[in-house]
Amino acid sequence: MNTLLLIIVGLPILEITLMIKIGQQIGALNTVLIIFITAFVGIYYAKIEGINTIKSGMANLYKKKIPLYEMFSGASIAIAAILLILPGFISDTLGFLLLVPFTRKTIINLWLKNKYSKEVKNSEDIIDAEIIEKKIDKDEL
Repeated sequence: MNTLLLIIVGLPILEITLMIKIGQQIGALNTVLIIFITAFVGIYYAKIEGINTIKSGMANLYKKKIPLYEMFSGASIAIAAILLILPGFISDTLGFLLLVPFTRKTIINLWLKNKYSKEVKNSEDIIDAEIIEKKIDKDEL
């Protein structure tokens, strides 16, 4: 809860501070133009990456494979699009990092590794067993 509150309050403060600093250096109009341009370019690139992800997912479905990476990739592209729509340089940077296939794959792999490594550690409690069924004849009933 505290981390979420810190992000909700802290990120806009950082974004505004950075916009003011950049606005002082290059001018307010140029800063606003850069924010709009990054939003439009980012959304267009998100659309292209989303279409590529859908194509890759469909190819996996035709091969009868579960498109797990494509599902996570699609979700990260959606998050990237939201970050690119939000005004600010930090959110745009995070959005573009999620859009680039190499960094997106790295982030997804790290997240999955951290999430499922805990489950693998807890798998020591699993005991292999074999079920033996006894057939009952009609005469025994």
